[in-house]
Parts: sequence; structure tokens; C-alpha cells
Amino acid sequence: MYKIKVSDNQTFNISEKSLESLDIVVTSTNDFHILHDNTSIKAEIVKSDFNNKMYSIKVNNNTYEVDIYNALDQQIEALGFEIGASKKVTDIKAPMPGLILEIYVTEGQEVKENDPLLILEAMKMENVIHSPREGKIKSIHVKQGETVDKNSLLIEFETKI
Repeated sequence: MYKIKVSDNQTFNISEKSLESLDIVVTSTNDFHILHDNTSIKAEIVKSDFNNKMYSIKVNNNTYEVDIYNALDQQIEALGFEIGASKKVTDIKAPMPGLILEIYVTEGQEVKENDPLLILEAMKMENVIHSPREGKIKSIHVKQGETVDKNSLLIEFETKI
């Protein structure tokens, strides 16, 4: 299931099955002809940012900004992290209530994106919380063995000025 956000004001959920049933013809590299409900639609990908899953698409001479979220993106969003905003993250909050099993970092430590920060046990599952960005750990607000509520502040990053 894909979540499609169009121009920040409309959201659609599209299944893989519905994508497969589209009547679409590629007319050139970025141009497409779509037949939907017996209506002919001309679409062109004007600009694409594959890594951030953001596209500018012209449909019948109207341009739309489109963001595409796959299942993993939607899970990240559900855990309380912002998609595409990892470089702006200044703190890590608990995505769910649980028990802090292990803390891998110390205050003042430099971390890289995707480095493990800590393990949060929730519903008998161990969830490794990874760093969403490069940076320096400013403070750690929890201790090993401590229970936390959802949205409890766990770790703060130093902000660069």
C-alpha cells in the first residue's frame, strides 16, 4: 500500500493491485498516456527526487507536487519520526511505552546516521532505535532499566549554529 500526498493538501492510498490495473502507456522517457474511466490523461514527470520520493508531475497542463510513501515510510511516520526531515531532528522520543534495555551512546559522543542509540523493549519485542542523522549527543535523559512512556524524551542532539 502506498500513501500519495499531492501538493500537501490531498492524500490517497493506492494498493499495488490498483497500480497493476492502470491502463498506462509510456510515450517517452518522462511522458505517459493514461486511460482512466474512459478519459484520456496526459502525464509528464517534470522533476524527480528519487531519494526523497518527491516528484513534480504535470497532468493535463496542471503541475502537482507529489510525495510517495511506501510501507516503511508509513511505519517510520507512525513511530513519530518525520520522513525526509532526519537532518533536522534534535531529539529522540520514545515511539511507544517500554523498558530501556541498553544504551549504546554517551553524552558528547559523535554518531553517524543509522548508528544504534539504544534498545527499547515494548510488547516483548526489542526495538533498536537508530540515529536519524549525524551529530553529537548533547544529553541522555534515560537510564538502562528505566520504563518510559510514549513520547518521553530519550536523547537530545547538539544543534549546530
